[in-house]
Amino acid sequence: MARKLSFLDKSFWITESQANPKHVACLQLLSIPEGQDPKTYVTALHKEMQGFARACPPFNCRVKAIGIWPLGLQPVKHMQMDYHVQCHQIENIDDREALDRFIARMHETRLDPQKPLWQYHFLYDPTHHTFAIYARVHHLYGDGATLVRWFQAGYLDEPQSTGFTPVWAIKRLRHTPVKQYKRIKRIWLGVWEFLMTTKDVLVILLGLLLRLLRINRHYMPVPFSGTRTVLTGQVQAGRAVATFDLDFGRIRSLARRTRASANEVLLAAFDIGVHRLLQDHGHIFKQALYTNMPINLRKPGEKTGGNKIAIVPVQLAHAEHDPYLRLRQIIYHHRVVKHAAQLARPAAFSAYTIGIQAIALVFEWLRISNWVRPIANILISNVPGPTHAKYFKDSELLGCYPISTMTPGGGVNITLMTYNGTANIGMVCCNKTIKSLQPLAQYCQEAFDMLEASIDDPSLNIDDIGEHVDEVPLSIVSDT
Repeated sequence: MARKLSFLDKSFWITESQANPKHVACLQLLSIPEGQDPKTYVTALHKEMQGFARACPPFNCRVKAIGIWPLGLQPVKHMQMDYHVQCHQIENIDDREALDRFIARMHETRLDPQKPLWQYHFLYDPTHHTFAIYARVHHLYGDGATLVRWFQAGYLDEPQSTGFTPVWAIKRLRHTPVKQYKRIKRIWLGVWEFLMTTKDVLVILLGLLLRLLRINRHYMPVPFSGTRTVLTGQVQAGRAVATFDLDFGRIRSLARRTRASANEVLLAAFDIGVHRLLQDHGHIFKQALYTNMPINLRKPGEKTGGNKIAIVPVQLAHAEHDPYLRLRQIIYHHRVVKHAAQLARPAAFSAYTIGIQAIALVFEWLRISNWVRPIANILISNVPGPTHAKYFKDSELLGCYPISTMTPGGGVNITLMTYNGTANIGMVCCNKTIKSLQPLAQYCQEAFDMLEASIDDPSLNIDDIGEHVDEVPLSIVSDT
């Protein structure tokens, strides 16, 4: 019998196309144990991993569908491990820009819909004692929280040369059954939940209407308020990828000093970085950029699989050249959205997400995304990862850089995973206009450095990031 999928899970299958595959991935860098020849070690590891052909759900499941409509996940009788686990020799594993370009070419292709929707690619060169794994999994299998939980279970706390089992072959315990109520009570609870969710959705829509009419400006942004840029528009085939690191200890320290969250500090740095990249392409900004912010809708301790998230727009900063003041703007806008999310049921925010994403998908199907405003300009998400070193068999994991999918309407998708005290950051966008995201990686690092330094040195500012600010007449309360 096919395993059921939620509507949100199904949406990632229904909306997939050759131009916009819906898998998420990560680039993992690992060290080869001392005394091992790189080619011999990695090719032997690749062959060993191919031997784990008895995969466990959902890694042994393909999508059972009628036309484009998925019915559920159904186990396959035979795993084609030559497809799922592959090995590639590249020129120089330590050339990060070249490695990112290689990953971008793999990331832009679609997973075979007739097979279980995952792959592991081992990458090495014969002269360096570092190798990489590019792993990708279809988004309908789970959201970031689910996939990171599986990832952590598939790695070891200590090196182990024997008895290692990769993530796709690990048996996961079934969830404890939810308490079953009598049929009549279940019906009434379902009706009550539906009515309360509908009420919360109407409250969200009313708040957006009041924001649109400028009656209440202290609410979430109205969807499709983003600025059209060279990064937004119709999603096309081809990807640009960049990966880099930030010291997460510095991020947390700066967050404490500024009474902000780590997410808000990162939003401020990424906002400045994206402005600089777009300014390089001639953009002038008359309003703030917007980010899509994923919200995990699980309760504390909940370990359900699949997708259980909402994605809502958050306004970023505008008209301030002081990095610290830009951070204060982002803190305010971010907490307005968080407050709205806390007042509504998770199901209401999930329904709201599906609604606005469905509209964006219609625009994409009609190929008119270039003519309408995007939901937002950037998607930025933060996934907590392991706090200490992990091992793939006897190879130490050095870093794990998440690389996500593209949202309808384009933009740049920035995903961060914390690992062993470091923020591993992966960025992806369409390469129809911007051929490389390496400048953005540099700009974001420089923006974080400036934001950190500006706390003690108010003279530091962003001289010009392409923002256009209307002149405001001086008043008796203006600085002179």
